[in-house]
Amino acid sequence: MDVRGRPLSLTISTALAIGLLATGACSRVPFVKQDFKRQDFERTSPEVNVAGNGRNKDAVAASRPLELARARLLAGDYAAAEKEALKALKLDPKSADAETVLAVVVARRGDSAEAGRRYQRAAELAPTNGAIQNNYGVWLCREGRAAESLAWFDRALQDPRYTTPSVALANSGSCAARAGQDDRARRDLRRAVELDPNNATALGALAELEFRQGNAFEARAFSERRLSAAPADAGALQLASQIEEKLGDRAAAARYVQRMRAEFPQTRGSGMGDDGKR
Repeated sequence: MDVRGRPLSLTISTALAIGLLATGACSRVPFVKQDFKRQDFERTSPEVNVAGNGRNKDAVAASRPLELARARLLAGDYAAAEKEALKALKLDPKSADAETVLAVVVARRGDSAEAGRRYQRAAELAPTNGAIQNNYGVWLCREGRAAESLAWFDRALQDPRYTTPSVALANSGSCAARAGQDDRARRDLRRAVELDPNNATALGALAELEFRQGNAFEARAFSERRLSAAPADAGALQLASQIEEKLGDRAAAARYVQRMRAEFPQTRGSGMGDDGKR
């Protein structure tokens, strides 16, 4: 999480699902909220050779508990998801998908270190799977290892079967900005928006990047697009108020502050220099 409380885009990969952008630069990187109940999962059919070698037979044996684990995960039943994923891993110790489900479950419990070990293990087991490489990059960036995360997003983008490269590009750009690599950040974020003009993660990060570099008009354009692309969060509204304040439109800035306080009353601070108590 960044100081605005916005998460990175996490891709969940299971036997029959490659999840994308669940919902999102420097210290205010916009990241996407992890919400497995949303209808933003892309389903793909795995290639399974039943008559193949022992590894494929293990994968076939694990496919049923993996599908159950995925279903429980989407339903928010994390205990059941863990149980089924452990069954799958026992049947197929090299299942990157099972490791991914387990990583999500332990992360929900607040055990980030164990989640990281699971994500790393999944990435090692599936080195050419873009979704899984993206996941480990997300974990690294969230843990303050932004510069290290960039290589994993690069690996994700090398997968020709990766169906949502805009996700990895948005994450890469956001984390590059956090690592102080603004040129790479701008390059990857703009590529993400070219592929997906409504990528809220990339649009929000571009707004933040341009604002931080003193380009208020460009920041306003990206901020407005971000607010049109997806439901607002407190950080996006706060940034919008700061941009309008910089441009001298105090009335617009106040409107964003009012909206932020109405929609997110738990958020302190207006983005205009006050302490949130007015």
